[in-house]
Amino acid sequence: MNFEFRFPDIGEGIHEGVIMKWFVNPGDEIKEGDSLAEVETDKVTTEIPSPKSGRILELKAKNGEKINVGQVFVTIDTSDGSENKVVQEVVEEETAGVVGEVIASSEVIPPSTEVATVSTKEEIKKILATPVARKLAKDLGVDINNVVGTGPNGRVMKEDIYKFKEESSKSRIEDIPMIEVEPLVARSVLIEDERVERIPLTRIRKTIADRMVLSRFTIPHTTAMDEIDITKLVEFRKKYKDILKEENINLTYLPFIIKAVIVALKKLPEFNASIDIEKEELILKHFYHIGIATDTDRGLMVPVIKDADKMSIVELAKAIQDISIRAKENTIELSELKGSTFSITNYGSIGGYFGIPIINYPESAILGLGRIVRKPIVLNDNIEIADILPVSLSYDHRIIDGASGARFINILKDLLSDPDMLLLRA
Repeated sequence: MNFEFRFPDIGEGIHEGVIMKWFVNPGDEIKEGDSLAEVETDKVTTEIPSPKSGRILELKAKNGEKINVGQVFVTIDTSDGSENKVVQEVVEEETAGVVGEVIASSEVIPPSTEVATVSTKEEIKKILATPVARKLAKDLGVDINNVVGTGPNGRVMKEDIYKFKEESSKSRIEDIPMIEVEPLVARSVLIEDERVERIPLTRIRKTIADRMVLSRFTIPHTTAMDEIDITKLVEFRKKYKDILKEENINLTYLPFIIKAVIVALKKLPEFNASIDIEKEELILKHFYHIGIATDTDRGLMVPVIKDADKMSIVELAKAIQDISIRAKENTIELSELKGSTFSITNYGSIGGYFGIPIINYPESAILGLGRIVRKPIVLNDNIEIADILPVSLSYDHRIIDGASGARFINILKDLLSDPDMLLLRA
């Protein structure tokens, strides 16, 4: 009789896979335990064995097609005289795993056997979660017992933990009960006498804190650093800055850097993007709104230059000068602080050299600029004095690989070291 075998839950929070290769065809005779297909998941590549002996009637998915846990995988004629039945191999956390070999990095991965229980006075509540999910919760400081699972049988998935952490990070500091804190505050002030000053956090500082926490705990940061010889660019700017100064335009290096960044963003669009975890989509943005991190008396602000790709070097210089002044004077519009697709922070303006900038969530990358210094370099087997710009590029390692980070910086090096090429490409 016909037996419908459903794609099994192989544990570790995996709920879908992609058919990489079928080992059988309709009409083939198989035995229990024979491999049916090779399936790739986000963690492992595994061969799915047959739970029954019989003849293959129909393959329910094609090579390269995605299949979800519980979806009919293959139909087998068992020819054992039993009634038609639909069997779904749903594996609980206590017995998570699948018969056969599971391959990841050429190593056999054992099935997960972890189970956790939470005891209360009234009942014992079983928390279904994989070891991977538990470790993630521990790393993020999340109590997994408070997370509502959306996986099979209420299993807590990685996405549930990320969502829980993001929602927790968005909570304002003033919403946190301070009942237990007050006695400690009084005791601290008493010990330190008059040497302690307590200053209430401003709203902008609270917002900055929340944004930093949200970015750091949501996005896995990776930072690449390098130095760029901008000797020719220094000479080019020096040639025109006095002329533009007569028009009240301050020509800094930032407009040139923005132009180079936009060229890099067009070649590597994943740097001008964001990720939608819930929908599992990468959102590529084909417009270029550049955020400029600005130090103000009230804290860090990031005014945005909209459609920067449509501006000339001089127009960018004017725009940077305008939004920077208005940000510091607190006359900037709220709409001008939103919508950036990529940000640049210039800690070199106050003497910094290298730094590790934090991504402006939900963007995928940020460029940090250090102070320009003159130092000796080897050029054509000769030691020469050059103007060197240190850069730090932080990016979201979920969607951007290290090789792409190196390519991005190489594009900047090619363009900023040769102003003529920059003007041709921009």
